Amino acid sequence: MELILDYFQNIPTTHRTILLVGGISFFWILEGISPLFIFNYKKWLHAIPNFFFTLTTIIINFSLAFLLLNTSDWVVSNEIGVLYFIDNLPLIIKIFVGVLLLDFFGAFLAHYVEHRFNFLWMIHLVHHSDHKVDTTTGNRHHPLESLIRFCFTLFGVIIVGAPIGYIMLYQSLSVISTQFTHANIRLNKKVDKLISYFFVSPDMHKIHHHYRLPYTDANYGNIFSIWDRIFGTYMDLDREKLIYGVDVFPDEKKNSNIKDLLKQPFQKYQRPTHEPKKY
Repeated sequence: MELILDYFQNIPTTHRTILLVGGISFFWILEGISPLFIFNYKKWLHAIPNFFFTLTTIIINFSLAFLLLNTSDWVVSNEIGVLYFIDNLPLIIKIFVGVLLLDFFGAFLAHYVEHRFNFLWMIHLVHHSDHKVDTTTGNRHHPLESLIRFCFTLFGVIIVGAPIGYIMLYQSLSVISTQFTHANIRLNKKVDKLISYFFVSPDMHKIHHHYRLPYTDANYGNIFSIWDRIFGTYMDLDREKLIYGVDVFPDEKKNSNIKDLLKQPFQKYQRPTHEPKKY
């Protein structure tokens, strides 16, 4: 485990790029072999806005990486955070706890909050407004959302007291998980269900991309499914019933245009405050 941690502590930028590009390429190929849905679309054209927002996410994360590094160095040198209190436990347990908690703060909590506040939801809407969810959808985030999620990750680093190796390991797992859970692939239903008891599976996450409440407000997890089960946000839905997008923003043309997507957070819209009907 020390060798793995040392690798991620010093992981080269080229290796992180290979992980991102290689993951998308791998799942892109799988989508052609065993697709969940047969989309009537030109895949490359659909991917253009998604790759644009992937690029903006990369630029923002790299631009702010010094904050992540400096914060990590500060909490470690000052012995701040959860990991400091379990310092005597075996390394493998510390790594598991660290990644688990980073997943909570950097992914689940950020995601949950984005669905609870109207302005944040309008920013996050860019991700949900994809009508053809595939592996390129995973990093389709408005630049403002990339900033928001970075802040949550930074907060998580302080609470966890995470060394940079833990952070890089978490982010690498997060990238692969995001590509996997959004990929338009058909797993055996029993296999997918088994995965979902421990990790977020493709079918589990795609329920979150169903176009209507209450499913849109469920299954927030990124790597581990435990958080949805603990906080009661886990839901099931037969994958054959899935319809992607958002019911009150049905214009697929606008939802595929980069200029319109950049303006999407600034539209006037109020999320329903009443208990949603069970569909």
